[in-house]
Amino acid sequence: MLWRWLVFVSCASLVYSYPSSEDEQTPLKLETPLQGVLRRYALSQLSNSQVEGLHRAETSDAQVWAVGPSHVDVFFQQPERQWDLPAPAGGSVLPTSVDDLHLSDGERTLGTLSNSTYHTVYHPLYEVEEFMQTMASTHPHLVELINLGHTAEQREMIGMRISKGDEELRRSGRDSVSKRVGFVITGAQHAREWIATSTALYLAHALVADGGEDFALSSWLDYFDFYIIPVPNPDGYVYTWESDRLWYKNRQIVGPAEKCVGVDMNRNWGYKWKSKSKLPSFDDVETEGRAADSDPCSTWYPGHRPFEAPEVNNIANFITTLPALKAYVDLRSYGQMLSTPYSFSCKKVPKDAEDQLEAALGAANAIKQVHGTSFTTGSLCEQLYRASGNVVDYMYARAGIKFAYSVHLRDTGTYGFSLPAEWIRPVGEETANMVRFLAGFISGHGKKDRKAA
Repeated sequence: MLWRWLVFVSCASLVYSYPSSEDEQTPLKLETPLQGVLRRYALSQLSNSQVEGLHRAETSDAQVWAVGPSHVDVFFQQPERQWDLPAPAGGSVLPTSVDDLHLSDGERTLGTLSNSTYHTVYHPLYEVEEFMQTMASTHPHLVELINLGHTAEQREMIGMRISKGDEELRRSGRDSVSKRVGFVITGAQHAREWIATSTALYLAHALVADGGEDFALSSWLDYFDFYIIPVPNPDGYVYTWESDRLWYKNRQIVGPAEKCVGVDMNRNWGYKWKSKSKLPSFDDVETEGRAADSDPCSTWYPGHRPFEAPEVNNIANFITTLPALKAYVDLRSYGQMLSTPYSFSCKKVPKDAEDQLEAALGAANAIKQVHGTSFTTGSLCEQLYRASGNVVDYMYARAGIKFAYSVHLRDTGTYGFSLPAEWIRPVGEETANMVRFLAGFISGHGKKDRKAA
C-alpha cells in the first residue's frame, strides 16, 4: 500500500449571529482562524479494514471529505490527530487562509453578467432567494419562480423556470405544446458544497444575460426550457451558515429515539436504493462488513426508504410534471469530474453510454477551453465509488433523461469544500461553457453559438 501525500488547509473558527427576525438570516462572522489538516491517503484499493477506518474517522473529530478509487481525503480539525492507519508520506503545502470564503462585505448588485459583483462571494439562503426574486421581477417574460414544496423544517423550496414561453401559455398551463425540450440543473444536495449553489446562480444569470456578453446562454432559450434549483437542501444549507460549515445531509428527524438527524439526499432516490449502502465501496459485491444496518449518524445514511427525504420527494414529483426532458446536471464538489450513469454499479452500462460519453468528452473540453481546468470523464461509479440511490441514476433510468450527468466542480483537493470565493466566477464561466456545449450537442445546433472567449 502506497501513501503518497498530504495537503494542509486552513479552516475557520466561526461565530454565528442569529437572525433578528424570521425573514432575515444574518451571515456568520469570522473570528480567529483555526488550523486544520486535510490528509489525502492514496489507496490501491479499499479493503474491509480501510472501510472500518473510514467509519472511525467520521465518528471522531475527523471528517471524510472525499473518497475515490485511488484516494481518500480526511479532514482533521486538530492537526495533531491521525487516522488509525499507516501515516502518509510525501510533501506538504503551507496552510492557506480562507477568510474570504463566507461573507458579503456589502450590497452586491446583480447587474450585467460580466460586471456583476454578485458572483464574487458566497450567499446565505435569504440572499439566494432574493436573487431569484430579482431575476423574476427583472425578467418577468423569461423567469418564473416555482414552489416545489416544503423541507423537513418547513422551509419553502424554490426553483426557477427560465424559458421564452409566452405569458399566456404560462398562465393557461399549456406549456406542454412547446417544441422546446427541458434542461434541469440542481445545486448542492450536500449542504457544504457551496460552490455548487453559487454556480447554479451564475448559470441562471447567464441564461438571461445579453447574448453579446461572454458566457451568456440566452440564445439557448430558443431550444430549451431551463429548470434550475439552486438550493435542493435549504435546511442543510442554512445549517452550514449557522452551526456547522461542513454539514452534509438534510436536517430531518429520522426517528423518535435517534440521537442523530439527517439523510444523505443523494442516496435517497428511488432507483436501486439500498438501506445498507452506508459506506463507499468500489465493487459490486456486498461484504459482510457492509451488510450491517445503516447508522443514522453516518454521513452517508440513506434513510429508511427511498424518497424519505421530503426534499428528494419534492424534486422527484416536480420532475414528473415536466415534458420532454433531455438533459440533467447535478452540480457537486469537489474533484473536477464529469460523470455519466451509473452510480449503483461499475459493471452495468447504460444503453446510451456511447452518446453520453461522447457528449461528456466534448463538455470536458469546453470546460478546459475557458481557464485550462482539466476534468476527467467516465461513469460515476468508476470515477468516485459505488453508491445506490443516486440522483443521476434516477434521472436517467426512471425519469428518462438521456443526458444525465454528475459534475464535481473545482478543485481536486487543495481547498476541497472550502473553495475561496475568488473562484466562484471562473467556475461559473467554465461551467457555462460546459452547458453551452451540452445544449449544442443535444439540440444539434452546436455550431450556431460562438465559443466563449
